Amino acid sequence: MPVILNIVIGLMDLTKINKHVESLDDEPPFDDWHPTNCGDIDIVIKPDGTWLHEGKAITRLGLVKLLARVLIKENGDYFLKTPVEKMRIQVEDAPFVVTQWRTISNDKTPEKIEVTTNLGNTYIIDSDHPITAKSDPYNNPCLYVTLHRQLTAKVHRNVYYQWAEIAQEKNIEGIIHMVLESGNQNFSLGALE
Repeated sequence: MPVILNIVIGLMDLTKINKHVESLDDEPPFDDWHPTNCGDIDIVIKPDGTWLHEGKAITRLGLVKLLARVLIKENGDYFLKTPVEKMRIQVEDAPFVVTQWRTISNDKTPEKIEVTTNLGNTYIIDSDHPITAKSDPYNNPCLYVTLHRQLTAKVHRNVYYQWAEIAQEKNIEGIIHMVLESGNQNFSLGALE
């Protein structure tokens, strides 16, 4: 039985595994891991950020955070990768959701936007973590924030509407866009029609 599946169904000691994963640097050494056990696992991440295993919600936040820690995206597919396994999972939209935001400012640097995901991770909107506007899988216009390892977070509608209220109109290449500024960088929320 795959190690990842054992974790999900609770056959392995989650505390031990969590301590091992937390002892890693911020970013697991994925390039050093060459698992030989590869395949698919029945895990789906829904558009609202809910993780399902065999159709049932994974309700333990610690378990979801642990799995998210080893989530990667390669060639458009999503995998849970450990030193011994690489299991493909399904992601219906983006694996994470931006649920909160705030501005950060001090005397030395320009005001920046900090976002928080549904798993509590925070990122500053900048060139490494930009906002992009595109259609979701259902052809609805949406905003996404690039996080790490080619992973993205869909911006929750509440955050989207709050940003729309503070965005400024700016001309970008002859087209008027609604723009947010973070750290002296502009990020389009989309063109005005």
